Amino acid sequence: MTAIAPSVVNTIVPEAPRASRFAWLRERGMGATVLVSAISTAFGVVLLSATGYLAVVLGSNPEYGSSGTMVVVLALLSGILLAVAVYVAAIVTANTFSTIIAGRTRRIALMRLIGATARSQRSEVATQGLVVGAIGAVLGLVVTTAGVVVAVPVLNRALGVTSEWSPLQPVLLLPAIAVALTTWIAAWSGSRRVLAVTPLEALGGSVERSREEIAAKRGRRTGAVVLGAIGVVLLVGGLLLGLLSPAGVLVAFFGGLFSFTAVSISAVSVMPPLLKATGRVFGRSVTARLAAENAVRYPERSSRMAIGVVMGVALVVMFAVAAESAKSLVAASAGGEPDASFNEMMDVFSTVMMCLVAVSAVIAAVGLVNLLTIGIVQRKRELGLLRALGLTSAQIRRMVLIEAAHVTVTALLFGLALGILYGWVAAQSLLGSVAMPPLWLSPTFVAPAIPLVPVAIVIVATAALTLGAAVAPTRIATRTAPVEALAE
Repeated sequence: MTAIAPSVVNTIVPEAPRASRFAWLRERGMGATVLVSAISTAFGVVLLSATGYLAVVLGSNPEYGSSGTMVVVLALLSGILLAVAVYVAAIVTANTFSTIIAGRTRRIALMRLIGATARSQRSEVATQGLVVGAIGAVLGLVVTTAGVVVAVPVLNRALGVTSEWSPLQPVLLLPAIAVALTTWIAAWSGSRRVLAVTPLEALGGSVERSREEIAAKRGRRTGAVVLGAIGVVLLVGGLLLGLLSPAGVLVAFFGGLFSFTAVSISAVSVMPPLLKATGRVFGRSVTARLAAENAVRYPERSSRMAIGVVMGVALVVMFAVAAESAKSLVAASAGGEPDASFNEMMDVFSTVMMCLVAVSAVIAAVGLVNLLTIGIVQRKRELGLLRALGLTSAQIRRMVLIEAAHVTVTALLFGLALGILYGWVAAQSLLGSVAMPPLWLSPTFVAPAIPLVPVAIVIVATAALTLGAAVAPTRIATRTAPVEALAE
């Protein structure tokens, strides 16, 4: 096929009015990406502000002012939590843009048909990612900074201190810049599907690649194996270093990032066998079989939804298991009767940490709801065909709910397993070098402990969120007449 010259393209497609250039901001998924960027930036601003404020307050205290250890620990903890939040936001954004690209396949193919290059289309998507990331970052920065300005005098009065710390610090720009750039990179990564769109696909609708097409791509598997190997080496290295120093937890932290990135990349290969194994739980009815086949037939769509659940569950369970393992270790060293003051301190610390980690879980939840909504709306044609073949609207809704439940159960089990593993590694690498009574010998083995209440809350909340998020878009999709849905 002969490409049309750019001058001809400009003749065929006149330059869009300035107002319509940003019409894509109203597209499904963009609002959620702005929200994710705003939450991530706000979280970073709060963490840096809290660290700076506490450093000044502790520095003015005669008891703690001579030691900078507390400030270093706070800064280190803030850095880790901010890195986790930005990392989660990056995965959510990449998955969101991957889903958006699947829905834009026909439009991209039409542009290719009239002479546009794949790279120019991908650059356009990346630019859109930068714009929504910048909008969210600016919103998060402005709103949160204003909140900090109001909160500092209130805290000074409540604590009875006269802190000279100013909330208007240049360092607060760092989270906004980091989030905007991360969103841009994530959009670029999530839009790699653009390079594979051919002009012939202009005849179809939204397109998800099949298992066979994905199996033919070896680059993804190679990258996942390399990242997974690096992650395992760092996790083991963190455990070994943790027998000598608490600094082992930092090595293990990066091992967790690398290994989970490998899981995320290889989800299209890892999830189908797991989905197939859990599919039998939902029976052999027509809707149950359709739901199970849909979850396995298009692994990219299923894995994008599943990885959001896995990420949120693993994060919360990881911190809960690490804190519970530390409490159990102290209780065992005290002969089964833990110190009440230590328990109280650990409970407060665990509550604060869970609240902070909950921000990352909320980011993952926003991404999950967004992907569910986009995915179901993009499947209007598919659902319309099923209705034309005789399925009722009630059967369609039941099929989609079973499909969502199918993915949720699989992702929950996988997320729980990863969370328990990462939580134990964190506790062991942090406390392995600490000498414990009664013998006061090190290294120390930290037995993993699973807190049942937080795990139960995670399971119930995830199930309710996923199934609840699938109801509304399914009703919208099934309201469309089969003929109209097939015409899209």
